[in-house]
Amino acid sequence: METLHTADEVRYTWDRASDASVSHASATGPAPIEGGAVVVSGDRIGAVGTYDELRARFPRARVRKWAGTLGPALVHDGPLPEAPSPRERIHAVLKLGAVAVLERYVTDPGLHSAAERVGVVVLPAARRPAIADTGRADLAVFDADGRCVATVCAGRLVHRRA
Repeated sequence: METLHTADEVRYTWDRASDASVSHASATGPAPIEGGAVVVSGDRIGAVGTYDELRARFPRARVRKWAGTLGPALVHDGPLPEAPSPRERIHAVLKLGAVAVLERYVTDPGLHSAAERVGVVVLPAARRPAIADTGRADLAVFDADGRCVATVCAGRLVHRRA
């Protein structure tokens, strides 16, 4: 079954150079989509477009409406937050809108295991996150203050701010 994630705006990439709160689109990527949506099928992105267009194309999709800006999930570029257990440290990263961490910060085998169980990717080097058709469905929604509202990791909603 497909899930249609919709938000006030959808961005294909984040331009971190201009604003650390991820509130500006990249000048090099496609333009943001006002009233946009992303269709997720399994662990893959099925389509990106306006909510109206995708709702018509996928009438049976479950709809999740988010207040804020939806874009690619982030790569956590730094030490993982401190927490009592490896699972909680990984969850703390998910709460920040990230679904990837850098290998140099994941030296504990327990952290590797916890990341693998939830689908968090351990990368040898940082990369620029982007939404791509048929790419892995790693998404994050941020409010106007830059706080993470929701995180989708490989198609699964793994964090939702109450």
